[in-house]
Amino acid sequence: MSPIVEPRLADLDFWARPQAERDELFAALRAAPAPVFCPRPDGPGFYALTRYDQVAEASRHPEIFSSEPTAVGLDDPPPSSVRPAGSMISLDDPRHARLRRIVSRSFTPRTVRRLAGDVAALAAGIVDGLAERGPCDFVEHVATPMPLRVICTMMGIPESEYAAVVDATEVILALGDPGYVDAGGRDRATALKEKFAYLHSLVSELARLRRVRPADDLVTALTQADVDGEALTDVELARFFALLVVAGNETTRNALSHALVLLTGHPDQRSVLMSDLEGRLPGAVEEIVRLATPVIWMRRTLVRDHELGGHPYRAGDRVIMYYASANRDEAVFGDPCAFDITRTPNPHVGFGAPGPHFCLGAHLARREVTVLLRELFTRLPDLHATAPPVRQRSSFINGVRSLACAF
Repeated sequence: MSPIVEPRLADLDFWARPQAERDELFAALRAAPAPVFCPRPDGPGFYALTRYDQVAEASRHPEIFSSEPTAVGLDDPPPSSVRPAGSMISLDDPRHARLRRIVSRSFTPRTVRRLAGDVAALAAGIVDGLAERGPCDFVEHVATPMPLRVICTMMGIPESEYAAVVDATEVILALGDPGYVDAGGRDRATALKEKFAYLHSLVSELARLRRVRPADDLVTALTQADVDGEALTDVELARFFALLVVAGNETTRNALSHALVLLTGHPDQRSVLMSDLEGRLPGAVEEIVRLATPVIWMRRTLVRDHELGGHPYRAGDRVIMYYASANRDEAVFGDPCAFDITRTPNPHVGFGAPGPHFCLGAHLARREVTVLLRELFTRLPDLHATAPPVRQRSSFINGVRSLACAF
């Protein structure tokens, strides 16, 4: 059977269309009887995996669906570029497994629980500032500072670098999309190289200092980590930090921003939440992550011929796992486009599907979103968005650039 050709998924303008329009297209693609192929005018096309079962199978079988040479770009990175692929997200085993073993001890549920006091104090400080400031941009003053301060505090990054770190993460993620035009007129490769080089140099210098003068932070722990006689090299540490700040800052801040959008637009669900804030928050966080799906997709490349869903794919084929579509799959979620904080079970793939690349920071992200929402709606129970969100122009990140709020 010939594949269905769907060019819109490779068109950046499609991702600026209303959510309902995108939902309608993905529903049609999930129901399609044949594979969905997305041609690109300026590079190799790809197959779209839109159903939950497709995304789950590809995620569970990295020996077939490879994360190399990149999991985060439609194009292969040039060999000479500074690549996020040096981090775990774009590596396969055994290199992926080695790196994950070394860093995973810093992201266990037990470790995150030890951070609870720091996270709560940061959330309280952010809400203090919001209460004093009054109506403002929720993204700038609430959603962005929370994950940024948590991650930079964990790593031991000085506060003087926070603004530059945020700028680097925004540029890196924006440049993941074809058609992005850099404000300074730089080409994509140059801009990416500059921002990754900044993040790498920042943590490399901090690592050098921590080897001489250890502190109670993640950089010290990772420079001393030794698993089976192995520790992170300076390059591996720098690349891990770049992945952590990009993934941790952008995805958590967008989950928080979407939380306010959803709770403003669904007063019935807000009432359910406020009737039992402590009891309903865990379910609300999972439903927010499901509907928001901050990371829309990840790429895989087939290393050998394989049949998926009864259809053949060939070695070298590129496939995009659309988490945003899998999280609205009618076969898994009843009334999938509805916002329902009581939804159970809720096996969403907002942190990736089960498999070796499931998000290492999922426990931390859940903690941050939960703690900040608890603080916000305990102290400012009528907090709401006062205008529609200004969305980020991206097919990769479901981002909110600004969101006016008041209380």
